[in-house]
Amino acid sequence: MSDAATIAPAKSDPRTCRNVAVLVAAQAILGSQMPMLFVVGGLVGNALTPNPYLATLPISLIVFGSMTTALWISPLMQRRGRQTGFIIGALAGATGALVAGIGLYLGSFLLLLLGSYISGIYMSAQGFYRFAAADGASDQFRAKAISYVMAGGLMSAIIGPQLNKFMFDFSVIPFLGSYVAIVVLNLAGLFLFFLLDLPNAAAMAAARSDAPVRSKMQLLKTPRVAVAVICGMVSYALMNLVMTSTPLAVMGCGFSSDDANDIVSAHVLAMFIPSFFTGHLINRFGVEKIVAAGLVILGLAGVVALTGVTLENFFIALILLGFGWNFGFIGATTMLASSHTTAERGVVQGMNDSIVFGCVTLASLASGGLINSGADAAQGWSSVNIAMIPFLTLAGAALIWLALRPKDAAPS
Repeated sequence: MSDAATIAPAKSDPRTCRNVAVLVAAQAILGSQMPMLFVVGGLVGNALTPNPYLATLPISLIVFGSMTTALWISPLMQRRGRQTGFIIGALAGATGALVAGIGLYLGSFLLLLLGSYISGIYMSAQGFYRFAAADGASDQFRAKAISYVMAGGLMSAIIGPQLNKFMFDFSVIPFLGSYVAIVVLNLAGLFLFFLLDLPNAAAMAAARSDAPVRSKMQLLKTPRVAVAVICGMVSYALMNLVMTSTPLAVMGCGFSSDDANDIVSAHVLAMFIPSFFTGHLINRFGVEKIVAAGLVILGLAGVVALTGVTLENFFIALILLGFGWNFGFIGATTMLASSHTTAERGVVQGMNDSIVFGCVTLASLASGGLINSGADAAQGWSSVNIAMIPFLTLAGAALIWLALRPKDAAPS
């Protein structure tokens, strides 16, 4: 029997259900800062730097902060528990917003970038909510637990952009109110983590003390792990590539900041509404088919975006982008969670999120250059969406390769 099996509760375990409920609430409340940051980051960056190619750099620094944090926060959680890591993340979210807000107040682009990097620590911690949901779940409930926690983003999709719109006029300095609101969200939301009752870190360490742990290179050579990382990386990076440039494209095509917020809100809703049934679909049809569906939908989003720059095009493209990300990323997470042992959890999850968010960082950096690469915003928007093609091809090829291979034995 595997060591994972010794600590996995039954589907109806009230502790698992309670933890999922707390993580859903955290995703809804604390997670609402992410759509806020992704809207104001590019707009504030554009206001503070004379170089339009650097407008999305604050968003890139958030993702870069997440990438570098994953390397140490995942092992920390394995030693000290998820709760410790989540509280650190919330405190970092409050600190990052405070520093970025001061940067905006002083007109300092460097302080804005520093605050954005610190906010990336929160983004990294939030990424582990989905893994925490899977920690105590049975094999049958794992995909649903991950999916339900991701569904908490549905409320964040409503709270974040609408709070942004409400706080835009909070101060005579545009967007400063958004950073104030984010500080409050983090300080209030961190108390949720005291309600968690996750598997004891020390007990789990004892259970796996004799279990072999593969090196990072050995893990990456495992076909199922490699494909899960590739598909998660492509799904998240392409979503970020397009979403990062969306507010600039929308306003560059003559629409208002309220339109940009509404489009981002529709996009984030589309990212999380499918989570109510993604887990069921994975259990019914298999994780590979759901990931494949996600990649196809991401491709359709690019096709719609390339056909025009009306509000309808932006809304439909960003909604499809959200659905594609949901199927691709939740599917890849579920695939990864079933591809390693409990002893390898800290190594695999940290490595995965570091690779994923490293590529997301590059995507957000490229987004700023691509959106400004044409004669106008419409041409730049086309460049952003054309850039999706080679990466979708890579992920699709990897998934086909995995499907043609003999099935691997389940990890113990």
